[in-house]
Amino acid sequence: MLSKANTLKGYTLDSIDGEIGKVKEFYFDDQHWTIRYLVADTGNWLTDRQVLLSPYSLIAIKSEEQQISVDLTKNQIEHSPSLNSDKPVSRQFEEEYNEYYGWPMYWSGQYMWGYSPHIERDRDKWRASIEVQQASWDPHLRSTHDVSGHHIQATDGEMGYVEDFIIDDMTWAIRYLVINTWNWWPGKQVLVSPRWIERVSWNESKVFINLLRETIKLSPEYSTELLLTREDETKLHG
Repeated sequence: MLSKANTLKGYTLDSIDGEIGKVKEFYFDDQHWTIRYLVADTGNWLTDRQVLLSPYSLIAIKSEEQQISVDLTKNQIEHSPSLNSDKPVSRQFEEEYNEYYGWPMYWSGQYMWGYSPHIERDRDKWRASIEVQQASWDPHLRSTHDVSGHHIQATDGEMGYVEDFIIDDMTWAIRYLVINTWNWWPGKQVLVSPRWIERVSWNESKVFINLLRETIKLSPEYSTELLLTREDETKLHG
């Protein structure tokens, strides 16, 4: 299922033994464009730290109940490696975090989730994959909150800004960026696949895409009120 990041914000997080808070935002990497952590707003519980939840622990999104099921206990979360709320996510923290939960390192392999393009919860397969893992890469994690508002730079000029992200909750990949074109072509939203992104300039707060503005202008309009179908995706990529 495809879900918008802004829609998921505020969803209740339901652990094995009770509610732990609500969805605040997401961290993703800019190589595979995949969600690596959900940031939880825990209210008055664990207020001095960022509470991060890996997609390995997110087992179901219940849209009608506006709820995400988390396959962890409160005790597991409370005693997980601590990350101060004012510090970025470091490689050292991620290594301690994944070792604590017993999850594989997503950067140790050629695929989106290390040795697999999908989230694999079978621990025997994790162990069997160790011998075939390739050289690791250095992920740079960004938050969906911080990247929202970044300007879009086409090959021939600016044409809008990032408004939202569409996430595939099976792989937790970011399938599309929702682009608002109001400052160039008022009243239209379009979708841009990460495949079409040439690079991201974090210093300039810009996303560079390898398309002409006219190509984007002629692309199918995206409506936030309708579900994105496979037919819509086929038309967009065509």
